[in-house]
Amino acid sequence: MKENLLFIVGLWVAMLGAQSSYAQAVKRARTRPITFTTRDAANKKVLYPLAEMLKAGELELVNREATAFEADGKKGIKLSARENDGVAWLKNVDFTDGVIELDIKGKDVLQHSFVGIAFHGTGAPNIMDVVYFRPFNFRAPDSVRRIHAVQYVSLPQFDWEILREKYNGQYEKEIRLPPMADGWFHVKIMVKNLHVLVFVDGHSNPSLAVKKLNSTTHGKVGLWVGNTSDGEFANLTVTYEP
Repeated sequence: MKENLLFIVGLWVAMLGAQSSYAQAVKRARTRPITFTTRDAANKKVLYPLAEMLKAGELELVNREATAFEADGKKGIKLSARENDGVAWLKNVDFTDGVIELDIKGKDVLQHSFVGIAFHGTGAPNIMDVVYFRPFNFRAPDSVRRIHAVQYVSLPQFDWEILREKYNGQYEKEIRLPPMADGWFHVKIMVKNLHVLVFVDGHSNPSLAVKKLNSTTHGKVGLWVGNTSDGEFANLTVTYEP
């Protein structure tokens, strides 16, 4: 009888140990960084599932809150509105040359919708290159506003005010065949040898073509929103060049 009792107790302890080991393994699996692969992996094209990354803690949020969404046939994240700029950096990503593509949605509210992509972030606050859009200017009746539709800046030295004052019309342009101000639009940003080309909605001609205003050759990639702006982002891919 005593031997049977000892056997049962031993079996119970072993089961508890197995459950504990399983729970620890599950916890480790949940906290392990996501491995991002696509069918184009051989071409170094990587899909970043933003909603899943947010849930897994793979996004570094700066001056914004983020929520996952699935709507309009798209799945991604939305960054909240707040004063000053905000970024959702992709953790453990170092981008040099290549192509960044994604879908973006802003809104048709004058001076309250600045949405885009930051790249070559150095890790220091507010040091980055940004390509961003002003959706409220996409189809504005005022032709001057329309030429302020897509913008490149190199922060913090060359913000939009400095560039507009010293290099008017060079680092911001109109978008030919512009998207709707409150709808989704597709963005393709090519970065190579310190040159930046921006294509919108699959057009073969770039809406903006500029040379970088700094010598930074690599750094972080992030989803960017400007002062008082929120924004939605989906279908982010990055093609890395050697």
